[in-house]
Amino acid sequence: MTTKRDFVKTITATIASLLLAGVAQADPVAQLSYDYDPAIRTPVPIPQSERHLQAATAELWFSVPGGGRTLEGACLDKAGNLFFTDTTEQRVLKLTPDKKLTVLAKFKDFKPAGMAIDKSGRLFVAAMDLPHQKGVVLSMNPDGSDIKTELAASAGYVPDDLVFDKAGNFYFADFRGLSSVGSGGVYYFDRASKKVTTILPNMAKANGIALSPDGKTLWVTEYARNKLHRVELQDATHIMPVGSTTAYYFTGPAPDSMRIDADGNLYVAMHRQGRFLVFDPVGLPIGQILIPGRDQGQYMRSTSMVVDPQSKDCWLLAGDGDEGTRAAIFRSKALAHGFNLNR
Repeated sequence: MTTKRDFVKTITATIASLLLAGVAQADPVAQLSYDYDPAIRTPVPIPQSERHLQAATAELWFSVPGGGRTLEGACLDKAGNLFFTDTTEQRVLKLTPDKKLTVLAKFKDFKPAGMAIDKSGRLFVAAMDLPHQKGVVLSMNPDGSDIKTELAASAGYVPDDLVFDKAGNFYFADFRGLSSVGSGGVYYFDRASKKVTTILPNMAKANGIALSPDGKTLWVTEYARNKLHRVELQDATHIMPVGSTTAYYFTGPAPDSMRIDADGNLYVAMHRQGRFLVFDPVGLPIGQILIPGRDQGQYMRSTSMVVDPQSKDCWLLAGDGDEGTRAAIFRSKALAHGFNLNR
């Protein structure tokens, strides 16, 4: 007579045999397969979490002669002249609205990076000597004359970018550190007293920097840790008690320079991704601008952009760096007009 226990044992053994037979007959390749679609077969695929964002593709506006190089520091004057830096050749350049290119200055000891224009129209240039971990902030007339040192190398910083506040002083990003060593940061420079005040210490290669239209929110990208910081200011040199947050964590090659529009939207260059991410005023991703050729590995060093205060036109800088033959300025549309708190 079959007992209940024997029946359970028989059923259990049968089920186990069927499961083992199924595993033995299953195709091991099929079990391990996953989609290898075109969207992930590009040199730098757009992360899954950002593919749904609305996207615009920029158009080529001007090819910078001289082959592969890295461009930085895009800014516009009131006449619509575009100023930018060529870090590869250590130059500051000017491009007129009718596309006439002029070299304004060439540096010997430092590579120019981020730039900003003050109320008087002078260009301020953050310039670095990365091998020796030092840097300066220089200023010059719009024609490249009368170069002056604003922040000397002896101060011990490696300035990568800067932004003016309404008082005419500026915040700058210190590009020191490693992903595991936060020796850089964000600082405030008072031009009258030459005093430097620490705002955000212990950062790993602070890079892009921007101020909201009301001057109350400071944005910073942390290149070596893939972070976007949102800082609510109590005044020029003090953060609100709960005002410092990490608004976003980036995926893949790192965030570079930033610009802001009149509505407070933020545009972040994604270095080595050939694109720019767009964030709303609280730091939520809402769009992206793609550089043509990125799917073929071209113009991947997207580094800087600027939005025209008189329109929604924006100019974006990208190139191949030392790895290719291209460097160019692209044009697209921003969500709102450009904005400069200092102007």
